[in-house]
Amino acid sequence: MNPAMDDLQFERLGPVRRMVKKVILNPAANYVPAGLVKALLRFGKSELAAANWKDPGGWRSMVISYNGKCRQIADKILVGGGTMPMALRNRRRLAGRIIAELIESSARQPVHVLGLGAGPGRIIMDAMLRAKNPSVATLVDISAEAFEFGRQAAIDEGLDGRVRFIQADVRDVGSMLENPPDLVKMIGICEYLSDEQLSSILSAVSGVMPAGSAIVMNSLSPEHGTDRFFRRVFGLHMLYRDGEQLQSLMSKYGFGHFTVQAEPLGVYHVIVGRKVKDN
Repeated sequence: MNPAMDDLQFERLGPVRRMVKKVILNPAANYVPAGLVKALLRFGKSELAAANWKDPGGWRSMVISYNGKCRQIADKILVGGGTMPMALRNRRRLAGRIIAELIESSARQPVHVLGLGAGPGRIIMDAMLRAKNPSVATLVDISAEAFEFGRQAAIDEGLDGRVRFIQADVRDVGSMLENPPDLVKMIGICEYLSDEQLSSILSAVSGVMPAGSAIVMNSLSPEHGTDRFFRRVFGLHMLYRDGEQLQSLMSKYGFGHFTVQAEPLGVYHVIVGRKVKDN
């Protein structure tokens, strides 16, 4: 972990808790009959389960995991103690700090941040609030509901007027920008995209990025230990790529000079690449 990140309040698991999860809790979650687990979650009125059944891995389940403040007992267990939601909150803290530092180091002002598959844009707003340099953001997502939530969040945070929301397919990014981005954020979408889909997006975004601009992505490891649970119970099918696999893919579209930082649970690594030459 970068010493500059030591002040972030990461969530961690001690060795005893890790062992209990690995030996007892994760196998139970993975192999108890899915129908029984779903029935219990419905009976317990789990908001996290309902959000994933409606839109697996979508923005609403992300917001629930980020907030970590749940009313239902089932969600208190899933969100408060689950390795994956803990790692998601760690990723939010880590990516927000990294993006804030990239805003601070940019020579251009205001810094233009582009978020692809941005949902309500929480990580970018975190970074904009932390950074001292002026910045504006363009957030692109296919979900209108996510943007309704995001617009209200921008108002609440005093960022109204600095954040622009565009409902569109992220692969059409080349036709929707008034100014090129200084920084592109693709946190939280790579694990839901095939190599072909991800390549299409990288090709499109590379075409609008000037040399030296940064792109921020994340890899995903099965280290959380409950992939079978997520597939069987939530209908959530994630694709696992390590940092080297993502960097290899990114390098095909003009990116290099990579840096990688892991959140403490080892589930997510945040990768920063630079556009190495103009188009």
